[in-house]
Amino acid sequence: MRRSPGGTIIAALVVAAAAITVVTAAPMSATAAAVDPYAWRNVRIDGGGFVPGVVFNPGEQNLIYARTDIGGAYRWNQSGQSWTPLLDWVGQDDWGHNGVLSIAPDPVETNRVYAAVGMYTNSWDPNNGAILRSTDKGATWQQTNLPFKVGGNMPGRGMGERLAVDPANHKNVYFAAEGGNGLWRSTDYGVTWARVANFPNVGNYVQDPADTNGYLNQNQGLTWVTFSGAQIYVGVADKDNPVYRSLDSGATWERVAGQPTGYIAHKGVIQGKYLFIATSDTGGPYDGAAGQVYRLDTATGAWTDISPTPVADRYYGYSGLTVDTLHPGTLMVATQISWWPDAIFFRSTDYGATWTRAWDWTSYPSRSKRYTLDISANPWLDFNSTAQAPEESPKLGWMNESLAIDPFDSNRMLYGTGATLYGTTDLTKWDSGGTITIKPTAKGIEETAVLDLASPPSGAPLVSALGDIGGFYHADLDTVPANFHDTPSLGSNTSLDFAELSPSFFVRVGNADAAPHIGISNDGGKSWYQGQEPSGVTGGGTVAVGADAGNVVWSPAGTGVHYSTTRGSTWTASSGIPAGAIVESDRVNPKTFFAYAGGKFYTSTDGGATFTAQSVALPTTGRLHLKAVPGIAGEVWVAASTGLFRSTDAGATFVKVSAVAEGVNVAFGKAAPGATHPAVFLVGTVDGVDGVFRSDDTGASFVRINDDKHQYGNAGDALAGDPRIWGRVYLGTNGRGIFYADRTGPVPSPSSTSPSPSISVSPSTSVSPSTSVSPSTSVSPSTSSSAGTGCTATYKVTGSWTGGFQGEVTVTNNGSTATTGWTVKWAWTTGQTVTQSWGGTATQAGTAVTVTNASYNGALASGASTTFGFLGSTTGTTNPVPSPVSCSRVP
Repeated sequence: MRRSPGGTIIAALVVAAAAITVVTAAPMSATAAAVDPYAWRNVRIDGGGFVPGVVFNPGEQNLIYARTDIGGAYRWNQSGQSWTPLLDWVGQDDWGHNGVLSIAPDPVETNRVYAAVGMYTNSWDPNNGAILRSTDKGATWQQTNLPFKVGGNMPGRGMGERLAVDPANHKNVYFAAEGGNGLWRSTDYGVTWARVANFPNVGNYVQDPADTNGYLNQNQGLTWVTFSGAQIYVGVADKDNPVYRSLDSGATWERVAGQPTGYIAHKGVIQGKYLFIATSDTGGPYDGAAGQVYRLDTATGAWTDISPTPVADRYYGYSGLTVDTLHPGTLMVATQISWWPDAIFFRSTDYGATWTRAWDWTSYPSRSKRYTLDISANPWLDFNSTAQAPEESPKLGWMNESLAIDPFDSNRMLYGTGATLYGTTDLTKWDSGGTITIKPTAKGIEETAVLDLASPPSGAPLVSALGDIGGFYHADLDTVPANFHDTPSLGSNTSLDFAELSPSFFVRVGNADAAPHIGISNDGGKSWYQGQEPSGVTGGGTVAVGADAGNVVWSPAGTGVHYSTTRGSTWTASSGIPAGAIVESDRVNPKTFFAYAGGKFYTSTDGGATFTAQSVALPTTGRLHLKAVPGIAGEVWVAASTGLFRSTDAGATFVKVSAVAEGVNVAFGKAAPGATHPAVFLVGTVDGVDGVFRSDDTGASFVRINDDKHQYGNAGDALAGDPRIWGRVYLGTNGRGIFYADRTGPVPSPSSTSPSPSISVSPSTSVSPSTSVSPSTSVSPSTSSSAGTGCTATYKVTGSWTGGFQGEVTVTNNGSTATTGWTVKWAWTTGQTVTQSWGGTATQAGTAVTVTNASYNGALASGASTTFGFLGSTTGTTNPVPSPVSCSRVP
């Protein structure tokens, strides 16, 4: 599947130019980051992106490599029937090296493998490409930088393989470069490289010379290299001159006489004395409407058109080309693009003289098939659809540039699509009239681009927003979900959020080509319905949900910021805030929202109706994320290119965390044992080191929780802490999917965890919800008021739903002097349990509940009042108000 080359990619390239100033007396101090050992695992989706290359090492059985356009390279693990990632060490500085244009195993010394890496050849990738080399099957790598860029995610990336080892002299490695850079060769196992100066053609095919984005106007250059003894054949993206060769091990080169013209040779494969080529009229991988398959007799120089289908009947080009090395004359080729009704695979056992198809028309719209497609391992591959004949769901595939028969097992074939990797282990049944079984073979390959993550305090541990395939509700992180977000399907989902105090309510938004661009959920993101949207919306932007689900603020593409008080059924334009702002909600106060735009921080205290710019100045360029803290009203953090900043007064002032030089993203999770403030997770730079960090003392100190082997390239635009498991973090990447990470060391005792400092909240910021949680079953508010020693506590149920409720308690100082603190107690009688509280610290022992004041509301003047709120769970059908509710004051 195609990733947009903009968005998070472009954001990663911009260097901050504006300095940040804060309204504060002094920066927060921090100590050097220690290390806390973690285990990192992928949240299972399996696939989710384009697999342009699959390569078997012909020298060692079961040694197979796969390459992806933005998600790195993988090696097959036969015992686990899964793939092992090989480039997770790629970091933020060279994130483009997760784009793999080509991969080449050494057939002689099979521990050796090479990769040509780089993601874009235009300005989106700031770095040149490189050739990586490994002597341990990709476990570790060494790198030689190239003097030009490499485009692992550029047009034409499915052609190849562009990188190849000469089996006659395996010290020699060739690289067929794009961009007019010609043919390159190493004669020392890939350590040093030089351009082959006498290679006569650098290619000339450009998909769109007028493209102003710099993405479609690149010369796609050379396309593949293959060998036959002392002969070397090279494909060129030149429709008049698509194939060249050397007859003397690369000393001299010539255009192959008599070759077919008019198309680009995507693939070139040698079998015995024959060179087979598969051609298309474009470089792909998304298009291609015509092409041919040809065979060259390398001994006589005779070319033969062996195209499976006459030109007049064709609406596709050819790519994915493979031969069965154990059975001379057996070869297969795939349609490079055949969207309707499906991809077509062709198979020949007589050197291309005759062909059979994976499926044939019977009486329209019916088809007969030589295969069954079993997606039970990855059921989402049906794309949540039931197609009408002649189309089917799931499809056999699309963008089928990679197709490979195992050189040691004629029954095994693998092929890539725009969404996954498929395979079969009974391929030869095709020839005897049987039916082969095709299944997903992508376990371990995680290739999604992650745009947002949410880990609510109840329900599924993780809900995601992804590029291309939308996102998932993950009830089990180690199980592939049955389907992705649907009804509505929003294309690439750009943002999602939930109501912190009513976490069953979710909103997500996305970049569909047309409306809808918004979905609403009342069951924690498991199922969705279509929301309404303001006029002019063209894309998802960002969305924020008020703490009690009463207000939603949406900053979509195409129009200005809007707010809704009807759960997305009606919208009103917000004032005081520019279009395109990033929006976020306070996680306690339902009416407080935050935003960033153009270097300014904005606050709304009326549910998003109006925003006010604060005096703090933030960077105007670079990546920036703001997150509010669960359970603490008015506390919001900003991760920006110039550092990490914390506000405890709803953005009026910020304090810079001194050890953090750069922030990519920040998130919050369950507090450490003995701590009261949620754990702080950071993707950024601490003490000069890039990484993922955790702080259990509000930024006073950090521990690094990843290492140099687990960096995941361009990561961190999506980040979430788990509110239920201390230490767990969810990390989104651009191409390596979603990771979850857990501590592997012992849990420290509460006494070893530094207490969090006092939290200061601006007096103008309310800390108790002023509106009730929107329940599925409404009830009339019930109250109980009891006097205590010098204070009164009034208990009220403000909302109720199946299995839970929200309560609020008002504490009033009845004494003649001010208090410095207070305690409220009650006992429940029907199995209720506190699940969350704000404005006070709640503990429960059996049926007895005790709530003590927060740091900011213990001091009450005579006659003054404050409130605290809580969420509770119920086990029965009744929820009586407790009585008595006692209150005691300090002093």
